[in-house]
Order: sequence, then C-alpha cells, then structure tokens
Amino acid sequence: MLASNSHAQNSEVLTIAASPVPHAEILEFVKPILAKQGVDLKIKVFTDYIQPGVQVNEKRIDGNFYLHQPFLNEFKKSHKNDLQVVIAKVHVEPFAAYSNKYKKLADLPNGATVAIPNDPSNSGRSLLLLAKQGLLKLKDPNNISATKRDIVDNPKNLKFKELEAATLPRILGQVDLALINTNYAIEAKLNPVKDSLFIEDANSPYANLLVARDDNKDRPAFKKLAAVLNSAEVKKFIQERYKGAVLPAF
Repeated sequence: MLASNSHAQNSEVLTIAASPVPHAEILEFVKPILAKQGVDLKIKVFTDYIQPGVQVNEKRIDGNFYLHQPFLNEFKKSHKNDLQVVIAKVHVEPFAAYSNKYKKLADLPNGATVAIPNDPSNSGRSLLLLAKQGLLKLKDPNNISATKRDIVDNPKNLKFKELEAATLPRILGQVDLALINTNYAIEAKLNPVKDSLFIEDANSPYANLLVARDDNKDRPAFKKLAAVLNSAEVKKFIQERYKGAVLPAF
C-alpha cells in the first residue's frame, strides 16, 4: 500500500477536457495504461463545444480532446488567440443525417425542414454533405467554411434550422432531417452506420484532435498520452467498441 501511495504521489497529473462519447470513453480506456507510465490522467467531461477550449486557454485545464481542425480554426478566430496546438490526430466520427419520418433520402419532400449545427465549422460540414447528396449546390463544393449564403441552388427548397449541436438528437422528431455529430448521435443511441439516411465517407478533414497549449505541449505527460492514443491498443478498442461509427485516424 505504501509503495502504491508513493507511486501516486510521484505521478504527473494531466487534466484533459473531453466530450462524453467517444472522447471520454477512449480516455478512460487509456487511463490505466498511462498510470503505469507515471501519468495520473484526470478527465473533465463537457457537453458543449465552447467551454473546453475556453478553459484550456484560461489554464484551468491542461488540454482538450473533443474538436477537429476546422472547429479549432474557427475557435481561434472567434476568441482572437492562437494558444492551442495539435498534439495528435486520434479518430474520425463520420457525420451523418437522420430522420424519424423518412426511411429513404428519395422520400424527403419539397420544403423539408433540415436541422444543422449552429457552429460555423459544423454547419459548413453539414452543407457539404447535403451537397454531396445532390440536395443543394454550393458556390464552392470544397469550401469547409460554407454558409447558407453560399447555396446557389436549392431544388427542394429546403428550410434550415441552425441549433446547438448537442440539442439536435432531442429535436429529431420535430424536423424532417437532422445532421448530427456522431458523438451526440451515439449518446442518443443512434448508430451512424445503421440508422442514418446518409453518412460521410472516411476521407474526412475532420479528424478529432488531442490539443494542448503552446506553453505545455512539450510536457512528458502529453507525449505519453499522444503515443498511447495512437497505439495499436486504442485502434483495436475503437474498432471493436464503435463498429464503424468511429474510425481510427492514425
């Protein structure tokens, strides 16, 4: 017992902010692996997409694991700072569209109401996915920052509702179609592979990232966490637990 306490006291504490699923679940999986390497991983779970970044900037948390590069770019712009740096790419959550009313995309009626996330990077991601399905045309079909102003053709006269990403599963029955981030879909017991009308392919610029601040990115604990998150054990865990709903990005 004494040796165990001594080991705990000598551990380097690393606090990481994460979304509940799959991010926090992956971190819980690696926590005992890191403990053997002298890292005491503390996981702080958030259900929104803003506070994890804010608290890292304010040095209340060491790093975060919940966002992708387009979201990080927008976060840095809106918060007028460039403090956060990417340590590792971990996984891709293929973005997907769901409906409680229609079983096939062909059944989606003219004038359908489509709910999309209201943060700039994920709303752009939604529009790109809709364009790939032929539901609309964008001025630039490769612009990941596209907004509704970039729609040049909307043949079905789709009507858009922009809402906080976390609320989208809860309002699925109130709209015709909702484009939902996979972490929130999984929490709501939706399987992106089986339950969606359409889904992104694996060629995605939206790999989820482990992020640190520039002033702590070289800490040994971060390097150990990054190495474990990109390990064969984590790849196997992701493949077996999420069965295609989450894909390793390494």
